[in-house]
Amino acid sequence: MGRLGVDDLEELKGTHLDKADQAELLSAQTECTFVFAGEGGWPCGVVMSFIVDDGTFWLTAVEGRKQVKALDADPRCSIVVSSAGSGLPARRMLSVRCEGTVHRDDETLQWFLDQFTARLQPQDPVSWRKLLNSPNRVVFEARPVGILVSHDQRKIAGNGRGMAG
Repeated sequence: MGRLGVDDLEELKGTHLDKADQAELLSAQTECTFVFAGEGGWPCGVVMSFIVDDGTFWLTAVEGRKQVKALDADPRCSIVVSSAGSGLPARRMLSVRCEGTVHRDDETLQWFLDQFTARLQPQDPVSWRKLLNSPNRVVFEARPVGILVSHDQRKIAGNGRGMAG
């Protein structure tokens, strides 16, 4: 084995995101890949917007979507968040195993819409909230049960691209 980022990229031990860096990523990013057991048990993923509240991920969709049906059938899911498009320097990634619940009650929906639209559309949360507040809207709660994988490219010499420095 050589030097990580200089001679090879084989052993990535020590390149994980620590708790503070995980929090920074989740604060900067608003999109994730939501992974669930699709038809026939095949893994499936969709890109979705999210918020995090007290360590729990919250997302939304409408009744009848594949991810809603899948989560009703099997609560196991994963959320993958990358730094792409977030404005954070270097590539960062966090993959979290979760247990999900679909909420269909109005109290959860209204709480979620307040938080979600204020975070993702701060210039005009009222208009977007009105659009999202539809009769078939559901809310997903994805409670982390473990970190599957994380990665912080800043911890690799040469930014992980074989560059000197």
